[in-house]
Amino acid sequence: MSKVCVFFATGFEEIEALTVVDILRRAKIDVDMVSITEEKRVTGSHGITVEMDTVFAEVDFEGTDMIVLPGGMPGTVNLEAFSPLMEQVEKFHANKKWIAAICAAPSIFGHRGMLNGKPACANPGFESHLEGADVKSDPAVVAGHIITSRGMGTAIPFALAILEQLEGTDAVVQMKKGIVF
Repeated sequence: MSKVCVFFATGFEEIEALTVVDILRRAKIDVDMVSITEEKRVTGSHGITVEMDTVFAEVDFEGTDMIVLPGGMPGTVNLEAFSPLMEQVEKFHANKKWIAAICAAPSIFGHRGMLNGKPACANPGFESHLEGADVKSDPAVVAGHIITSRGMGTAIPFALAILEQLEGTDAVVQMKKGIVF
Protein backbone atom coordinates (compact mmCIF):
# COMPACT_ATOMS: atom_id res chain seq x y z
CA MET A 1 0.00 0.00 0.00
CA SER A 2 1.20 3.50 -0.83
CA LYS A 3 1.96 6.03 1.90
CA VAL A 4 1.33 9.74 1.25
CA CYS A 5 2.12 12.69 3.50
CA VAL A 6 0.27 15.98 3.00
CA PHE A 7 2.11 18.83 4.71
CA PHE A 8 0.22 21.63 6.45
CA ALA A 9 1.55 25.05 7.36
CA THR A 10 -0.34 27.97 8.84
CA GLY A 11 -2.28 29.59 6.01
CA PHE A 12 -2.78 26.44 3.91
CA GLU A 13 -5.64 26.38 1.37
CA GLU A 14 -8.22 24.18 3.05
CA ILE A 15 -9.94 22.71 -0.01
CA GLU A 16 -6.69 21.91 -1.81
CA ALA A 17 -5.26 20.03 1.16
CA LEU A 18 -8.36 18.26 2.40
CA THR A 19 -9.60 17.19 -1.05
CA VAL A 20 -6.40 15.22 -1.56
CA VAL A 21 -6.69 13.64 1.89
CA ASP A 22 -10.37 12.77 1.35
CA ILE A 23 -9.99 11.26 -2.14
CA LEU A 24 -6.95 9.19 -1.19
CA ARG A 25 -8.51 7.91 2.03
CA ARG A 26 -11.64 6.91 0.10
CA ALA A 27 -9.29 4.87 -2.10
CA LYS A 28 -7.84 3.22 1.03
CA ILE A 29 -4.45 4.86 0.57
CA ASP A 30 -2.52 5.51 3.79
CA VAL A 31 -2.44 9.31 4.15
CA ASP A 32 -1.00 11.35 6.99
CA MET A 33 -1.84 15.00 7.51
CA VAL A 34 1.44 16.43 8.83
CA SER A 35 1.96 19.71 10.66
CA ILE A 36 5.30 21.36 9.96
CA THR A 37 5.12 22.86 13.45
CA GLU A 38 5.19 21.07 16.78
CA GLU A 39 1.44 21.73 17.09
CA LYS A 40 -1.10 19.20 15.82
CA ARG A 41 -3.67 21.90 15.08
CA VAL A 42 -3.08 24.04 12.00
CA THR A 43 -5.23 26.94 10.83
CA GLY A 44 -5.81 27.48 7.12
CA SER A 45 -5.98 30.66 5.08
CA HIS A 46 -9.74 30.96 5.66
CA GLY A 47 -9.68 30.46 9.42
CA ILE A 48 -10.50 26.73 9.46
CA THR A 49 -8.44 24.85 12.03
CA VAL A 50 -7.70 21.19 11.32
CA GLU A 51 -6.33 18.48 13.62
CA MET A 52 -3.30 16.75 12.11
CA ASP A 53 -2.41 13.07 12.32
CA THR A 54 1.20 13.80 13.20
CA VAL A 55 3.95 16.41 13.27
CA PHE A 56 6.98 16.70 11.01
CA ALA A 57 9.47 15.30 13.54
CA GLU A 58 7.54 11.99 13.63
CA VAL A 59 7.41 11.33 9.85
CA ASP A 60 9.10 8.20 8.47
CA PHE A 61 10.29 9.54 5.11
CA GLU A 62 11.83 6.20 4.14
CA GLY A 63 8.35 4.67 4.30
CA THR A 64 6.69 7.56 2.47
CA ASP A 65 5.96 7.29 -1.25
CA MET A 66 4.75 10.82 -1.95
CA ILE A 67 5.00 14.33 -0.54
CA VAL A 68 2.04 16.64 -1.25
CA LEU A 69 2.22 20.41 -0.80
CA PRO A 70 -1.07 22.33 -0.76
CA GLY A 71 -1.10 25.98 -1.74
CA GLY A 72 -2.65 28.92 0.03
CA MET A 73 -1.14 32.05 1.46
CA PRO A 74 0.82 32.33 3.57
CA GLY A 75 0.83 28.52 3.66
CA THR A 76 3.06 28.15 0.60
CA VAL A 77 5.56 30.69 1.92
CA ASN A 78 5.57 28.92 5.29
CA LEU A 79 6.16 25.50 3.69
CA GLU A 80 9.05 26.84 1.62
CA ALA A 81 10.60 28.58 4.64
CA PHE A 82 10.70 25.29 6.58
CA SER A 83 14.11 23.96 5.56
CA PRO A 84 13.70 20.40 6.97
CA LEU A 85 10.73 19.89 4.62
CA MET A 86 12.58 21.43 1.69
CA GLU A 87 15.48 19.03 2.33
CA GLN A 88 13.04 16.12 2.07
CA VAL A 89 11.44 17.53 -1.11
CA GLU A 90 14.91 17.76 -2.65
CA LYS A 91 15.76 14.18 -1.57
CA PHE A 92 12.50 12.86 -3.04
CA HIS A 93 13.19 14.72 -6.28
CA ALA A 94 16.77 13.42 -6.47
CA ASN A 95 15.49 9.87 -5.94
CA LYS A 96 12.62 10.36 -8.40
CA LYS A 97 10.05 9.71 -5.68
CA TRP A 98 6.66 11.37 -6.06
CA ILE A 99 6.26 15.06 -5.23
CA ALA A 100 3.05 16.97 -5.85
CA ALA A 101 1.95 20.58 -5.37
CA ILE A 102 -1.09 22.69 -6.13
CA CYS A 103 -1.91 26.41 -6.55
CA ALA A 104 1.03 28.53 -5.39
CA ALA A 105 3.02 25.55 -4.07
CA PRO A 106 4.42 24.43 -7.48
CA SER A 107 6.49 27.62 -7.24
CA ILE A 108 8.54 25.77 -4.62
CA PHE A 109 9.58 23.25 -7.27
CA GLY A 110 10.32 26.07 -9.72
CA HIS A 111 12.52 27.91 -7.22
CA ARG A 112 14.58 24.72 -6.81
CA GLY A 113 15.08 24.11 -10.54
CA MET A 114 12.99 20.93 -10.48
CA LEU A 115 10.78 21.93 -13.40
CA ASN A 116 13.43 22.71 -16.03
CA GLY A 117 12.16 21.51 -19.40
CA LYS A 118 9.09 19.85 -17.87
CA PRO A 119 5.41 20.69 -18.32
CA ALA A 120 3.89 22.14 -15.14
CA CYS A 121 1.06 24.35 -13.97
CA ALA A 122 0.29 26.63 -11.05
CA ASN A 123 -2.13 29.30 -9.98
CA PRO A 124 -2.08 32.01 -12.67
CA GLY A 125 -0.51 34.45 -10.19
CA PHE A 126 2.42 32.07 -9.67
CA GLU A 127 3.19 30.82 -13.17
CA SER A 128 6.23 33.10 -13.40
CA HIS A 129 7.74 31.12 -10.50
CA LEU A 130 7.71 27.87 -12.51
CA GLU A 131 11.29 28.58 -13.52
CA GLY A 132 12.34 26.67 -16.63
CA ALA A 133 8.99 24.89 -17.01
CA ASP A 134 6.79 24.54 -20.06
CA VAL A 135 3.81 26.25 -18.41
CA LYS A 136 0.45 24.60 -19.06
CA SER A 137 -3.12 25.56 -18.18
CA ASP A 138 -4.36 22.00 -17.63
CA PRO A 139 -6.12 21.31 -14.30
CA ALA A 140 -3.29 18.92 -13.33
CA VAL A 141 -0.03 17.98 -15.01
CA VAL A 142 2.02 14.84 -14.46
CA ALA A 143 5.66 15.10 -15.56
CA GLY A 144 7.65 12.07 -14.53
CA HIS A 145 7.54 11.96 -10.71
CA ILE A 146 6.16 15.52 -10.36
CA ILE A 147 2.47 16.43 -10.25
CA THR A 148 1.30 20.05 -10.33
CA SER A 149 -2.11 21.70 -10.33
CA ARG A 150 -3.62 25.17 -10.55
CA GLY A 151 -5.80 25.88 -7.52
CA MET A 152 -8.89 25.29 -5.44
CA GLY A 153 -11.06 24.67 -8.51
CA THR A 154 -8.70 21.92 -9.71
CA ALA A 155 -8.36 20.13 -6.36
CA ILE A 156 -10.38 17.09 -7.48
CA PRO A 157 -8.48 16.63 -10.78
CA PHE A 158 -5.25 17.02 -8.77
CA ALA A 159 -6.29 14.36 -6.26
CA LEU A 160 -7.40 12.07 -9.10
CA ALA A 161 -4.03 12.54 -10.86
CA ILE A 162 -2.30 11.49 -7.64
CA LEU A 163 -4.63 8.51 -7.29
CA GLU A 164 -3.95 7.44 -10.88
CA GLN A 165 -0.20 7.44 -10.38
CA LEU A 166 -0.49 5.40 -7.17
CA GLU A 167 -3.32 2.99 -8.02
CA GLY A 168 -3.98 3.19 -11.78
CA THR A 169 -6.76 4.24 -14.11
CA ASP A 170 -9.34 1.75 -12.82
CA ALA A 171 -9.12 3.29 -9.34
CA VAL A 172 -9.79 6.72 -10.86
CA VAL A 173 -12.79 5.44 -12.84
CA GLN A 174 -14.26 3.92 -9.68
CA MET A 175 -13.57 7.06 -7.65
CA LYS A 176 -15.21 9.30 -10.23
CA LYS A 177 -18.34 7.14 -10.08
CA GLY A 178 -18.31 7.10 -6.31
CA ILE A 179 -18.02 10.88 -5.92
CA VAL A 180 -20.27 11.67 -8.92
CA PHE A 181 -17.52 13.52 -10.76
